[in-house]
Amino acid sequence: MLPKWQKAVVKKIEQATPGTRRYWIELPEAESFDFKPGQFVTLDLPIHEKRNKRWRSYSIASMPNGSNIIELVIVYMDGGLGTDYIFSNIEVGSELLLRGPQGVFVLPDEMPEDLFMICTGTGIAPFRSMINYIKKNLKPHNNIYLIFGTRTKEDLLYYDELKTLDEQMEKFQYHPTLSREKWFGRTGYVHPVYEQLAKDKPNAKFMLCGWKVMVDEAKQRILDMGFDKSAIHLELYG
Repeated sequence: MLPKWQKAVVKKIEQATPGTRRYWIELPEAESFDFKPGQFVTLDLPIHEKRNKRWRSYSIASMPNGSNIIELVIVYMDGGLGTDYIFSNIEVGSELLLRGPQGVFVLPDEMPEDLFMICTGTGIAPFRSMINYIKKNLKPHNNIYLIFGTRTKEDLLYYDELKTLDEQMEKFQYHPTLSREKWFGRTGYVHPVYEQLAKDKPNAKFMLCGWKVMVDEAKQRILDMGFDKSAIHLELYG
């Protein structure tokens, strides 16, 4: 059964990168907005006559904390009706129609295997929610590797936060990699990073989130490494 549509109010907006904004959204009709880290919400935007062509879904970037405010991180898409409307018309105080939470791209109940979280762009959102949730709730886990690919350093969403989590959390490693800029960290695409980190790990799970081209290639590469398809869980953007 689908969640009902409800009123949402934009409480804060912050420019996160040149093409990405963070939106804090309150659900005033709910005392708390309960969801599992990794789930998404759908916005009904006034951009088309047909309802299903007005719907745009975004992963929740914040973790469940008992409040009725969630954070979404949205990248501007050239020619995209949804993001063009959001970036041009939505401001603090704007009211939206929202449905959620939905989705099964969530943490397993138990994490005895090494877990590889592989993402590009705003695909970082569900993993940011998951990592903060794991830390706050002291959820038992084996090694977790967050591999985040983007073009340049200024495109690295939540860089300082994730770097701090890397330093504070046992068995958590943050591996940002840039495809179009040289820096002190990793360069290139995400694929060589997880291939190198997972090469000697017979028991591992993989969660993939981001653009379809990256996710499709990662899925095939992981299968070629000898892992079963049951070890791969994915969420596609676009």
